[in-house]
This record gives sequence, C-alpha cells and structure tokens, in this order.
Amino acid sequence: MCELLAMSSLEPATLSIALETFSERGGLRAPHKDGWGAAFYAGRDVRRLRDTGAASHSGGIRFLREQEFRSRIVLAHVRQATRGAISLANTQPFARELGGRMHVFAHNGDLLGFEEKTSGAIGHFRPLGETDSEHAFCLLLARMKPLWDGSDAPSLEARMRAVSVFAALLREFGTANFLYSDSEYLFVHGHERTQEASGKIEPPGLFTLCRTCPSKREGNHPRPIEGLKLGLDAGHQRVTLIASVPLTTEAWEPVGTGEVLALADGRILARTGTGSS
Repeated sequence: MCELLAMSSLEPATLSIALETFSERGGLRAPHKDGWGAAFYAGRDVRRLRDTGAASHSGGIRFLREQEFRSRIVLAHVRQATRGAISLANTQPFARELGGRMHVFAHNGDLLGFEEKTSGAIGHFRPLGETDSEHAFCLLLARMKPLWDGSDAPSLEARMRAVSVFAALLREFGTANFLYSDSEYLFVHGHERTQEASGKIEPPGLFTLCRTCPSKREGNHPRPIEGLKLGLDAGHQRVTLIASVPLTTEAWEPVGTGEVLALADGRILARTGTGSS
C-alpha cells in the first residue's frame, strides 16, 4: 500500500529531513519501491518532481534537499504498485489545471470496481495512466469543475461539501486515504490502511502533527519541529504535517475514520465526517 505526506504552513518552509525520512519508507524501511513524487506549490502553480524508482535510492530526493524548495503547501507520495505498470504516468501526485490554478491529488489504497462504476462521470478529464487513483482524481475534478466555472473562487464550505461527498463515495469501493489541494487549501481524508504491527487493514489511515512557533523577532527560540527547516523571517510560523505513519518521535494525532480536514496557513480550518479513530 502506498504512503502519503503533506504539509500546510503559514510561512514557506522546506521539508528537508522529514522528506528524506519519508523517502526511506520507499524501499528501505518499507516496501514502497515502485516510484515516488513530490509537489511544492508556488502560488497557483506547482513544482512537481516524480521518478519511477525507489525513493530511498533516488538522487531526486537529495536534489530536493539541496534545493530547499520553500512552500506553504507540499504533497508527496511513495508507491507500492497494485494497479498499472511502474511508469511515470502512474506515479503520484497527479496534477491538472482547473479554474486557472493547479490541482494536485495523491491517494493510497485499492478501489475495487470503482472505474467501471464511475467511468461515465469523469467528463472531459481523462487519465494518462492505468491506476484507480488517477481515475479518482479525474472524477473529483469533474465534480469540482462546476464550482470553478464562475468568475469567483468557490467558498470553502462548497469545496468541503464536494470533497466530503467524493470521499464517502471512495470509501464504498475500498481504502480511500487521500490528499488534495487547489493551491489555496489542503484537503485531507483519513480512512484505514494496512497496519504494520497487525497486517490488518484498519484505521487510522493518516496522522497529523501541528506546531505553532514564535518568531525570532520576538526574542523567543521557536520550538523545533523534527525534519523541518522553517521560514521564520517574519510573524509567527504555524505548521501542520500529515503522514501515513508518524515520521518523528513527537506525538502525532490520528485522523478520524472518514474524516475530511481542510487546512490553510498551517491550521485546520474545517473538518467533517465521523471523526472516530
């Protein structure tokens, strides 16, 4: 089963060690060796780097660490292939333009029968590869498109409704953890995953870690976040990390089963769903 990592931050930050620790899950400390990708938002556009090899042995991960791309929203994925060839087209996160901005999506899990059931509902969006994850992204974009057809961006409430209904549909077909961003908000859906301790598919599917750090200008020493090099030039820093498994020794909180979170500027702004964990 694939694994996910995301960040929402008030000030631009680099994922540095956290991304490298995450990459070790791609073929070194876990069997997800069939590709990896990371997307770093820059305004409405996104820097996206992907490779079909194991993340733990990739020069691309070292390149990302050396470049220290700073971003307020980051999504990353390491793949264990269950559907489709090991190819760039099947490597997440996926990205498409909608409403004059890049939308990015990453999913972990298997959705049995999902493509057959929803093949007529993806509109003009077409997958490049063969994964059920990319088909799910196309369906999400088809459902979001009416919200973005107007001159104004849709409200957070409207986006949350659409994402929550979509998440509920995915859960009918299988494991449905996903990350999705439209460059303004980061949406997170937690479900269940194969647990390393038991080998069973059960919750939680995702964890969060939130930190608020005072700036150096105030004469305080910011509380460090393991694996993050923070942009602390002005104001306060506020960061939330999301991952399939805790990547540090800090106290990560599980995302509730079926819960959808909306984040911006390092803060959880809204949540829907059962919230059971």
